[in-house]
Amino acid sequence: MGQAFSLPFKLFQTTTDFYGGFFHYFCGKGRHSPYMLGANSTFPYLKPNKTDDEETGLFKQNARIHLYTLASAFYLYKKPHYRKPSYKEDLVDNLCNVAIPGTGLPLSLFVRSKVTALGFVLTASPVCGLVASLHLWVRTGFKSSISKEYATRLLAPNDWFTYWRLNCRVAGMHALLNDHPIGYDMENKWTFLKEGNDRGVPISPYLESPGIVVKHKNEEGGLGIYFYKNATDGGDWIIQERIENSAWVSSLLPSPAPLSTFRVITQSRASIDIHKEAKVEDITALSCVFRAGRKNAATDHDSILFDVDVNTGLIRGGTTNAHWYKLGLHNTLPGRCNWRSFHGEHSTHPDVEGLDVSGKSVPDIKGILKLVEESHMKLCADVPFVGWDVVLSADEKVPVCLLEVNLSCNFFRGTFDLKTYLDFIDDSLVKLQDLRLQADVSKKVFKPKSM
Repeated sequence: MGQAFSLPFKLFQTTTDFYGGFFHYFCGKGRHSPYMLGANSTFPYLKPNKTDDEETGLFKQNARIHLYTLASAFYLYKKPHYRKPSYKEDLVDNLCNVAIPGTGLPLSLFVRSKVTALGFVLTASPVCGLVASLHLWVRTGFKSSISKEYATRLLAPNDWFTYWRLNCRVAGMHALLNDHPIGYDMENKWTFLKEGNDRGVPISPYLESPGIVVKHKNEEGGLGIYFYKNATDGGDWIIQERIENSAWVSSLLPSPAPLSTFRVITQSRASIDIHKEAKVEDITALSCVFRAGRKNAATDHDSILFDVDVNTGLIRGGTTNAHWYKLGLHNTLPGRCNWRSFHGEHSTHPDVEGLDVSGKSVPDIKGILKLVEESHMKLCADVPFVGWDVVLSADEKVPVCLLEVNLSCNFFRGTFDLKTYLDFIDDSLVKLQDLRLQADVSKKVFKPKSM
């Protein structure tokens, strides 16, 4: 009875911390002062103290980082982005096929203006947090803590979507305030393949032919002909041989299945001060996920996401984030869209009865992690995060290769050392806030990156 009586007060305190912390960094003292850590922090909410256990300390650190970067998204909004004319355009493009599960509405609808985006953050965040907390409470047979889950969802969310957007905001801030370091050029797939080849990085092979001509099977004469000029000849298309899964990867998949990659995330401490010489010790592999493609799928974007232990290579349980990509108001109907999924829901591949995936070990996981860490150092040590799509291929000449990189990257629900991740972001934000204050003083005009 006492817990029920105190619940509204706990929810109110959490909501107050959210609004206070957000506006502290949006337009308050935190916007115009250095980003300080520990006891020196100007952040007046959720201050760390000596009695905090490890979980509480990480929660407070995560909350400060989340609120700072969330507020910073509005600073970035109309400024140039490293792959688009503005952060707004990149945001709209990235959210056009993503919806809060059960709503069916693409999130891009709410970020087309700074006013609607701000209104959405200030209203949808607490509402969705409360609904999610009540939903979990019901799903767990009324055993979960509503107030604790609400605090997590609102102040220190730990879902894949929030971590993805956090990485995007850090990358956007970093590229802007450091005048678009050259490592961000790797986002261009052709630049990545060309530079990777020149620097001895095992990348997916591409063809040197001038181009290809495609003819529709039911069109006559000169109709239905399409010309694709190869990037090697100044065109816009990268023409590659088909890459096949290795025999080991194929043994974990249905038939037919798409090329199924491993998403590995690395972070670079060399990006904090881009003028210092980078060392491979600056690069850390955080997570690894096996994207086991679904039967008849075109790509592994339609997949079961199996977490991989980066220390041992052991494949853990699988899950999915497909419910975040269900658009259309029909997905608001009961049974049309799951509101959440849980880690470890799948131990087998759902498209093949009895096909065990969890419990298997990825061959030479240490070699894979060494490859991506060295590649991050060689190609883009001046970029904070890189998501690598690693292929274990059937080609004996290139048994392991890198398909592409993603610099505003997604963990795909992989687990990682949260302390290592948050400490790196904290140290990065100290430097970025200092650069932002310098830009404020000099009234710096940010120029778009030449595309």
